[in-house]
Amino acid sequence: MSGPERRDPDHEGPGDEGPGDESPGDESPGDDGPGGLPELIAARRAKAQRLRESGEEISPHSFPGVQPIAEIRAAYEHLRTGEETEDAHRVAGRLAARRGAGRAAFLDLVDRTGKIQLHARADVLGADAFARLTSLDLGDLLGVDGAVLRSRHGELTLRVDRFQILAKALRPPPDKHAGLADVETRHRRRELDLIANPEVRELFAARARVVAAVRAHLDAQGFVEVETPILQPLYGGALARPFTTRHHALERELYLRIAPELYLKRLIVGGMERVYELGKDFRNEGVSTKHNPEFTMVEWYEAYADYRDQATRLEEVVRAAARATSYDGSPDLERAWRRVSFVEAIQHATGVDIMAHRDVPSLERALRERGVEAQGRHDTWPQLADDLLSKFVEPTLTAPTFVFDYPLELSPFARAHRSTPGLAERWEAFLGGMEIANAFSELTDPDEQRARFDAQRRLAAQGDRETQPHDELFLEALEYGMPPTGGVGLGIDRLVMALTGRSSIREVVLFPAMRH
Repeated sequence: MSGPERRDPDHEGPGDEGPGDESPGDESPGDDGPGGLPELIAARRAKAQRLRESGEEISPHSFPGVQPIAEIRAAYEHLRTGEETEDAHRVAGRLAARRGAGRAAFLDLVDRTGKIQLHARADVLGADAFARLTSLDLGDLLGVDGAVLRSRHGELTLRVDRFQILAKALRPPPDKHAGLADVETRHRRRELDLIANPEVRELFAARARVVAAVRAHLDAQGFVEVETPILQPLYGGALARPFTTRHHALERELYLRIAPELYLKRLIVGGMERVYELGKDFRNEGVSTKHNPEFTMVEWYEAYADYRDQATRLEEVVRAAARATSYDGSPDLERAWRRVSFVEAIQHATGVDIMAHRDVPSLERALRERGVEAQGRHDTWPQLADDLLSKFVEPTLTAPTFVFDYPLELSPFARAHRSTPGLAERWEAFLGGMEIANAFSELTDPDEQRARFDAQRRLAAQGDRETQPHDELFLEALEYGMPPTGGVGLGIDRLVMALTGRSSIREVVLFPAMRH
C-alpha cells in the first residue's frame, strides 16, 4: 500500500472537483496522439518499468476486502453536502478520469457496479505517494482505502488515505467521450466494449439474472437440472445440420449436439418425470441477427402433461425472467399470450390454405395466383410451409403469441393432433417478431416414432439436409414405456434480446461467431 494515514479532515483543498477535465499532459484515452499508439504504449511501458525499479509492486497477488462501489453509494445516499465520516472502506477498479492541480486531485474509479469519486491530497498521502498517484494513466487498476464524504459540489467521494496499484494498463482505454462505437470491434473485442460502455456491463449482468431466474423457477416447480452429452454419437432432437468432429482414441465420428432432447426424454423413461437442462447447443447453419451457431437453450420435460400445459408454464418462466431484468413492460407479459394456429396464420398472411396444397408445385402455384412469391428453392413441402411462416407471419408477431398445431411433417417428435388429421400437437412461441420457444405433446409410441424416422429418411433422400436421423437407441428406450409428456425448448439468447430490446443476437452473446 502507498501513502501514510495522516490527513486533515477539515480541509477539502483547493482542487475541488471540476468539470471533468484531465490533468495537463495526460494522453487522450484511445487517441493515437501525435506519436501514435506505439509511442503511447512505449511511454506506458517505460512508466511501468520506473515503478518496478522504485520498488513499487504493480501486480500484487491479491487485494482482499474490496466492497462494490454501488454498495457504498447506497449506504451513504443520506450524506449532506460537505458532510464527512470516519467510516473506512476499501474499493478497487479502473482509473477513468483525473482532474485538479497543485496539492489536491480528484479521480474517478469505476468497478463493475458503478463509479465513485476519489479525493487525493498531498498532505494526507505525502508528496511522493501523491505524485505517484497523480501520474497514473487512465485505465490503470487501483485499490484504495479511505473514508466516505460528500463533497462541496454534492458528489459522494472517498478520501484517499492509502492506495495500491493493482495492474498497469500498457494500452490506453477506448475514448471516454466517443466510447467504442464500431460494432465489429465491439463484438470482436468484448473486453474493450465492457470497459467503454457501462450499459453493456449491465446488459450481461441482466442476462445472468435471466438465467438465474429461469433456473430458480424450474427448481421451485420440482424440476431436476441434469447434464447430458454435448459430444454425441448421433445428433437429434431438432431439424438442423450438425458440426462434425472425430474422436481419435475411440476412432469414431461424433457430433456437437443440436439439442439435448432425446437424452432428456430417456430420463423421463427412467422415471425422473421433471427434468431440464440449460446449456449450449450447436447448429451448423446460417449466421444472422437471430442465429449464432453456438447458442444457449433451456429444455424441460414434464411427465403427465401436454403442450397446452407447457404453454402456461412457458408464460410463467418468461414472466419470472422479465421480473429479474429492467424490462419496460411493453408488451405486457403478465397477461395471457395470444394463440393462433399455424395454418390460419399463413392463410391470413398469404390468402392460401396450405393444407389444401400438399406438394411443392401445387402450393407454389396457389401462392403465385395470390401474388405471393416464395423466394428460394424448396425441395420439400415442409420446407416451403416453414419458410412461409418465417417470411410472412413471424415478423408480425411482436406481441407475445403462440402459434399452435404445426403440420405433422415439420414435427417428427410431436404427437399427432388429437382431433385434426395432418397436424401435430406443437406450438412455437413468438415475442418481439421472433421465435423464442418450441414445444410438443411428446410422441411416446415407439412404432409411430419409427415411422416418423422413416419419413425423415425419405425427406433426406429428396434433398432436405435438415432432417432427423434414425436413432434406434432412442426407439428402444421408448419401448420400455414413456408416460404422457410435454416438452419445451426456450432460447435464452433470444429471450434476453426480447427482454432488453436488442435487435441482434450478437449484442447478447459475449463472444459471438464472426467472419475471419
